[in-house]
Amino acid sequence: MSIAFRLPAFAAAILAACAFTGAAHAQTEIKLAYALAVNSHYGAGAAAWAETTEKLSNGKLVFKQFPSSALGGERETVESLQLGTLEAVIVSSGTLSNFVPEVGVTDIPFLFRDLQHARSVLDGKIGQDLLAKFPPRNLIALAWGEQGFRHLTNSRHAVQAPVDMKGLKIRTMENPVHITAFKTLGAAPTPMAWPEVIGALQQGTIDGQENPMSVIVSAKLAEVQKHLTLTGHVYSPAALMVSPKLWNSLDEEGRKALTEGAKAGVAAMRAFVDDVEKKGVENVKAAGMNVVVLDDGAKAEFQKALEPAYKQYESRYGKALIDGIANAR
Repeated sequence: MSIAFRLPAFAAAILAACAFTGAAHAQTEIKLAYALAVNSHYGAGAAAWAETTEKLSNGKLVFKQFPSSALGGERETVESLQLGTLEAVIVSSGTLSNFVPEVGVTDIPFLFRDLQHARSVLDGKIGQDLLAKFPPRNLIALAWGEQGFRHLTNSRHAVQAPVDMKGLKIRTMENPVHITAFKTLGAAPTPMAWPEVIGALQQGTIDGQENPMSVIVSAKLAEVQKHLTLTGHVYSPAALMVSPKLWNSLDEEGRKALTEGAKAGVAAMRAFVDDVEKKGVENVKAAGMNVVVLDDGAKAEFQKALEPAYKQYESRYGKALIDGIANAR
C-alpha cells in the first residue's frame, strides 16, 4: 500500500484518539445557588459539596457557585431546578413546603428538643421518607442540611412572653406553618423573599424577623435590629438538591459523587452551626444587641399559646407523624 493511501487512515486514527481524549475529559458545569453569603453555613456546605464531588468525579463534575441570591430568591431557584435552567441549590425547608407540602411538618414550633434529636430524625427513616417525596414534584433532594434553631429579632422591644408578640410585623418565609404560628401568637406575619429583608428592616416596613443564629450572624442583623430573643421556636433544616435534568444525565458514578459530596456538605453545615451556636450570641452582644434568653417556663408559655395552631398542624400532617417525630430518641 502506498503512503498516499495510508495517510488518510492514519489521520482518521489520530482524530478518533483526540475525540476519545476529549470525551474522557469532558466536564459538566453545575451552577449552585444559595441565598446567603459565602461566609455562611450555606457557603460552608456549598464549598464542601463542590470540593468532594469534584474530587470523587475526577474533575468531570465542576461547580460554579452563585451565593447571596445572585440567581434570585429561594422560591425562584427551586423553580429553576424544576425547569432545568439551574443544576443545584441549597435552600431552607421553609421555602420547600410550597413545593413538597409534607416537609412543613419539620417547621412545627417546639417539635424538636435539640440539635441531636433533629439530626437523628432527619438522618433516619422519617427524614429519608420525606426526601423520597421530592421526585414526584420534579426535584431531586440528596440530603438534609441544617440552619439550626430559629430565634426572633425585632427593633421595637424585648420579647419575653407571648403577649410581647402582639402587633409585631415579623418577616416570615412563604410558609403556612410559620404564618399560622405567628398569627396565633398575635403577631402580623409578613411573607417576604430574603433579598428584600434587610432593606425592609432598615426602612421600618417590618419590625423584625426570625432566623437561626447562623443567619443572624452572617447577615449582620445586629446592624439593623436591637432585640434578640433566643426562642429556639423552630428547628430549621435545609435541603441540598439538584435538578432532574442533571441527575438523569449522570451515570451511576456521577450520581454517587454528587450524593457523597452532598453528605460532606451536610457535615460542614452542621459543624458551622455548632460553632456559631456557641459564639454567635457573644458576637451579637458585642455588636450592641439586647439578648433575652427564654427559660423552660417561658417556652412553656409560648407552647400553651400555640395550642390552637397545634390542632391545625395535626389535621394537616397527622398526629401519628407528629408524635413519631416528637418521641423519637
